Amino acid sequence: MTPTGYRPSLLRRVLRVLAIVACLPYISLKIVWVAGGTLGIPAGSELLEHRTLLAVANSISVLADIVVVLLALLLTQAWGLRVRAWLLAFPMWAATGLLTPIMAGYPAQLAVALFTGDERAAAPKAPFLDDWVFAVVYGGFILQGLTLGTLFVLYSRDRWGHVWQGRLGELSARTSGPGVRALALAGAVVALLPATVQLIWLSGSTTGLSARRAAERDPDFYVLSAVHLAFLVAAVVFTLLLVLRRPARLGVRPVLALAWVSTGAMGCWGAYMSLVALQPETDVAKQVPALAQLSYAGQMITGFLLAACVAVFLRRRSAEA
Repeated sequence: MTPTGYRPSLLRRVLRVLAIVACLPYISLKIVWVAGGTLGIPAGSELLEHRTLLAVANSISVLADIVVVLLALLLTQAWGLRVRAWLLAFPMWAATGLLTPIMAGYPAQLAVALFTGDERAAAPKAPFLDDWVFAVVYGGFILQGLTLGTLFVLYSRDRWGHVWQGRLGELSARTSGPGVRALALAGAVVALLPATVQLIWLSGSTTGLSARRAAERDPDFYVLSAVHLAFLVAAVVFTLLLVLRRPARLGVRPVLALAWVSTGAMGCWGAYMSLVALQPETDVAKQVPALAQLSYAGQMITGFLLAACVAVFLRRRSAEA
């Protein structure tokens, strides 16, 4: 695929439109909230207690969704083929990391709610947002993830398909030297803390939870803990498989894809939860304990360390090919 005379296929144009349309409900809600509106926010919601913080956070969210729109255009336009690899890779890694846990977690929450008969699935018990907001926003996120992810796979296949060809045993030793393996091992060690904390929470313990969070535990809480633990384990396992180049007969493509997605999920969600936990809170019942803060930081550090291993692999593999 070359920039000269490039014209995206009908499939790519449709996916581009769907990705952009999927952003509109989220952007519209955020603009309303930034402007001072309360659409979808019930009376008594804690969101109304911090108007300035709400406006700042929502402004950042609008910018993030605008980035999604730009990515959808970049992946389907001739000028997008001339963009430097790292300028595209980082925002796509972040978008993948932020969207994939929602794509996995929200349907799982709905399935659990259907099984248990809980009509308030995926929404907190305390006033926060109207139930319809979660369906609209998360539904949009899932559509964004599916469309943007498919566009990125098609784009990457045309531009960098050679990078993921073959089996792990066919990779040269240069793709993962001693430094990369040491970095992967460091990430695996750091992952022990957040993995242990998630297991503690899944066992029913309230250790490391704020008083309010402990009181509001429901099936959704356990689903999200299980999802984060699964992505954490996947990030460690598949990055180690990639840098160790074992088992030899395993294809590079699935290992690289799972390492990419799971490291993004850990790095980006760990960073997000760390920022949320560090927000000043005067209500003792809502203050995030140190153990939870360390767990979120551990997720972030694990994700970034392992993502660095993936980045080095991609750079060296691309140079070889």
